[in-house]
Amino acid sequence: MRIVRPRDKNYARFLKSLDRRAGATPETEKTVRGIIAAIEKDGDAALVRYTRKFGGPALTPAQLRVPSRELPAAWKSLDAPTRRALQAAHRNIAAFARKSLRKNWSARNAQGAKVGERFDPFHRVGIYVPGGTAPLVSTALMTCTFAAAAGVPEIVAVTPAGRDGRISRELLAALHLAGATEVYRVGGAQAVAALACGTKSILPVSKVFGPGNSYVVEAKRQLFGRVAVDLLPGPSEILVIADRTADPAWVAADLLAQAEHGSDSVALLLTDAQTVLGAVAREIAKQAATLPRGEILKNSLRGSSLVLVRGMDEAVRLANAFASEHVSLQVKNPRALAPQLLTSGAIFLGGWSPVAVGDFLAGPSHELPTGGAGKSFAGLTADQFQRRTSVVEFDQRSLARSVKTVDAFARVEGLDAHGRSARIRLA
Repeated sequence: MRIVRPRDKNYARFLKSLDRRAGATPETEKTVRGIIAAIEKDGDAALVRYTRKFGGPALTPAQLRVPSRELPAAWKSLDAPTRRALQAAHRNIAAFARKSLRKNWSARNAQGAKVGERFDPFHRVGIYVPGGTAPLVSTALMTCTFAAAAGVPEIVAVTPAGRDGRISRELLAALHLAGATEVYRVGGAQAVAALACGTKSILPVSKVFGPGNSYVVEAKRQLFGRVAVDLLPGPSEILVIADRTADPAWVAADLLAQAEHGSDSVALLLTDAQTVLGAVAREIAKQAATLPRGEILKNSLRGSSLVLVRGMDEAVRLANAFASEHVSLQVKNPRALAPQLLTSGAIFLGGWSPVAVGDFLAGPSHELPTGGAGKSFAGLTADQFQRRTSVVEFDQRSLARSVKTVDAFARVEGLDAHGRSARIRLA
C-alpha cells in the first residue's frame, strides 16, 4: 500500500486525486457498447457466445435457465449451520426492507381536490448477483429479499456459472430463500443487456438491480432509459477514518476484508495519528500473509493508500470528496463525526462495527454506490422496487375554485386548449 504524509512533495496532488466522479474508461465504454449491440441483434446466440468468450461455460440457449426444481433442492441440501446463518440474515434484511417501503397516501389540496400517491411493485425486475472469484450469497439475500418484500411477482436473477456450468448450491439456496422466481447462469455486461433488451430465453425486465464489475456497471449506465436502474455499484471499496484511539489490528482487518473482494477493490485509511499509520501498515502485512486470497490482496492493495491527515476536519473533507462505498469511523466519538459525512454509501460507527456485519447480517442492503457515485446515488432500499403513481381527483366544486388559476397559466404559456379543457366542464 502507498503511505502518504503531509510532508510528501506530492501530498496536495494526491489529496486532489481523491475527489472523484463515477465514470468508465473509453475502452470499457466501447467494449460494453459492442456487447449491447450484439445482444440486441443476435439475442441468445450473442449471450452464449460472450459467456464462453469471457471464461464461462459453453452453453446452449436451452441451458441458460436453471431448472426451478434445483432451487428448493439446493436449500434442502445445505447443512444446518449454513441454513441457520442464511435464515438469520434473511430475517434482518426482510425486517429492514418492510420498514423502508413507501405507503399510499391521500390528502386535500387548497382547492379541495383529492391528491395522493400510489406505490405499486414493479411487475418484473432483474437482479445481477456477482459470481466469479466468490459466489456472493449475501448479495442474493440483500437484493431479492427487498424485491420480495415489495411484492414484486417476477424476480429474475442472473449470475455467472463456473466453467462446468454449475452455480454453487449455497447461492441457489440463498436465491430460493430470498424469493427469486427465475435464475439464469450468465453474467457480465451481456447478462445486463439481456435483462434490458430481452432475448428468446430471457424476457425483458422493467428495472435492473445489483452490483458487479466495471463492465456490469457500465452496461447499466448505457442501458438507463431503456430500463430503470437502481444505482452504480462497482468494485468494493472502504475508507476508514481513525484517530489515536483506534485499534490498528481492527483497522487493518477491515481494510483487508474489503480488499479481498477483487483485484480492483480499493482500501483507504485516513488518520491523524502517526503511530496508528505505522501500526496499521505493519498489521496489514502481518494479516495479509495469513489469508488465502493472497494474489487478489496483492493487486488490490497496490491501488490502496494509508494517509496521514492534518486533522479530522481534513479527513471529513476528503471522505466527502472520495464518496466511499463503506466508511468506518474508528474514532473516539463516531456519532459526532457521522453527520458530517454526506456522500457515504454506508457508515459504520465505532470499532465494534466491522464492515463485514453490514456485508452479511445487519439488515440494510450491502449494494452501495462506488467509484464516487455516492455523490449522486444512495444505496439500495426496498422502495426502489416500487413504482410511484400520482393520483388526482377533482369534483365540480374544487374545479370551480381552480379554473381561474388554470386559465392564468394557460394564458402565460400560450396553451389555450389547456384553459378550455377546464372551463368547458363548468359552462
